[in-house]
Amino acid sequence: MDLVKLANTLIPDTDLLPLERYEEIYPPRNLPRGAEVTRLAPSPTGFIHLGNLYSALADERIAHTTGGIFYLRIEDTDEKRKVEGAVESVIRSLKYFNVNFDEGAEIDSPLNNYGPYYQRQRASIYRAFAKSLIERGLAYPCFCTEDELNAVREEQTAQKLITGYYGKYAKCRNLTEEQIYANLGAGKPFVIRLKSQGDTSNKLTFHDRIKGDITVTENDQDVVILKSDGIPTYHFAHAIDDHFMRTTLVIRGEEWLSSLPVHIELFKVLGFPMPAYGHTCSLMKVDGGTKRKLSKRKDPELSLDYYRKDGYYPVAVVKYLMTILNSNFEEWERKNPAADYTQFKFTIEKMGKSGALFDLDKLNDISKTELSKLSPEQMYDFLNSWVQEFGTQADKDHFADRAYIIAILNLVMGIGGKKRRKDIERASQAVRMIDYFFDDTFSPQYAYRFDGQTVNSVLSQFAAIYDPADDNSAWFAKVKEVAAKNGFAAEMSDYKANPQNYKGSVADVAEILRIAVTGMPNSPDLCTIMGILGADRCSKRLAAAMIK
Repeated sequence: MDLVKLANTLIPDTDLLPLERYEEIYPPRNLPRGAEVTRLAPSPTGFIHLGNLYSALADERIAHTTGGIFYLRIEDTDEKRKVEGAVESVIRSLKYFNVNFDEGAEIDSPLNNYGPYYQRQRASIYRAFAKSLIERGLAYPCFCTEDELNAVREEQTAQKLITGYYGKYAKCRNLTEEQIYANLGAGKPFVIRLKSQGDTSNKLTFHDRIKGDITVTENDQDVVILKSDGIPTYHFAHAIDDHFMRTTLVIRGEEWLSSLPVHIELFKVLGFPMPAYGHTCSLMKVDGGTKRKLSKRKDPELSLDYYRKDGYYPVAVVKYLMTILNSNFEEWERKNPAADYTQFKFTIEKMGKSGALFDLDKLNDISKTELSKLSPEQMYDFLNSWVQEFGTQADKDHFADRAYIIAILNLVMGIGGKKRRKDIERASQAVRMIDYFFDDTFSPQYAYRFDGQTVNSVLSQFAAIYDPADDNSAWFAKVKEVAAKNGFAAEMSDYKANPQNYKGSVADVAEILRIAVTGMPNSPDLCTIMGILGADRCSKRLAAAMIK
């Protein structure tokens, strides 16, 4: 068979470059010894999840810890799955978690010398190499229809055989020259398949950078490398792209282990050195006492939008993932509590070999700790950024007054105090906690524990003597004064000694005032709250809180 003629017939492109030219166009990168080049290569579907962030964080940390490059490539060979704006969504979502690319699709970078970074824009490169494989007798046209392939799959399944296009089931592998040209002459659509040289009786040892040495069987599947529209499959495109983008390390999910034999053979027949691979363990959760993989359908926490919409502090999410990515991260952080996590020496060798348990409670604890470290200005900036994207119009109006919000944060979150508050997990929670500082979101629950006459007397008497200029000591002296006039013990010691002699204690009077001003029986320091609210607003609330 004249293979050169066949290659020219199947791939008649006249603008394909000689293969060696691609080595010149995409030369080895000039990087320090040991520097890793990693990539994130999602499909443009618009859905990016925790698993993507998990892998991307590992890619980014390894690249930047070693002085290498982390780039974004878009694997858009499946046109049906493409979603408009998906690439920008990937970049924006990862940037929120401080995972930034050095180069790649939609990245404005002087390092963009290895593009295009969209696979559909690299079609001529793939076609050049597919044509070469045909000329070498390592690829061939396949005219099987979808119905024929389904029939083969059903037969294999019925006989409990491995499904696929191999051996006697590779119907087009040994077509004669006459049969091929007859099919072409009849206008039958075709794909280009790899003519596998593998034998499943042969085993080989592959070193996985995460899982260690693993044994795999040689590939014998004649996989499709070019689809009927001339666009490559993922398997073929990724091997060519990883070589010419000079990827040194591919980190991907363990679900790709089954494809490893195909990828090993593709690199071999293409004549490319294979990058190192590290297959990450799946993210698991405990559900009903048993472990299972996180699911798009069952688990909202798998979506990155879950964390953004709820307002998780991005550093907290990243630090939590670092604890399950590198087993020694927590110990390092205990020894370096003030250090930025990027100073940690991330290594692929410390990544887990088996299922990583995702624990939302632990993430919440880390988030509380990280938020408690923020200054008033940092806290405002974080909450305000969430408000601008996810808050109500009322929230946005409130946060327009930066000084007022910072004064609230100093009090409510203990930022200005000796003991920092450590029960705030996320922005959505924090923003709702300060609703009572604004008239349009103040929704009191007047759940008094005393009769209306007592409540009204306490409120009216305190309103008459309240002075916003009072310090905490003078303010509390007036609370005691009102307590004594209404049958409450002004001193806690007196109440404890003879509780039967009083309606209650000064603490009960303070609670009545607190409910009237904040709508809640518990709050931070009431004197400071009233100072922030201002005299006019406090007077109106005390009057409105009286029992009619």
